[in-house]
Amino acid sequence: MHVIDQMLDTYPKDLGDVDRAALSKCITACRECAQACAACADACLSEDMVAELTKCIRSNLDCAEICTTTGDVLSRHTGYDANLTRAILEACQTACKSCGDECASHADMHEHCKICADACQKCEQACVDLLATL
Repeated sequence: MHVIDQMLDTYPKDLGDVDRAALSKCITACRECAQACAACADACLSEDMVAELTKCIRSNLDCAEICTTTGDVLSRHTGYDANLTRAILEACQTACKSCGDECASHADMHEHCKICADACQKCEQACVDLLATL
């Protein structure tokens, strides 16, 4: 059992109709995507062709920030605001789609971009899945 699941299980109040499995999966995907994006940006900065990777680096950094924030918001339930949750999930979905597409365009040259694109795709889908339950 992941720490995320343990924390959700110990929450003292009712979480309402939220699908706990989808919530846990989305928080995990956000955390993993944020890490992959931060690492990919750093790896891009180490590439000899760094100038050609500027858009990828910016996309990685933006996506990492949005995924981190989304994971943080999803981890808090006191004073829960469904409208805010939907908006942040939609923003995260958009950021992951954009970053994933950008990284995928470099995936044949850079393994770190392939790994990042995969993490973005998983996070994008986790956001879609959680949105469907709200």
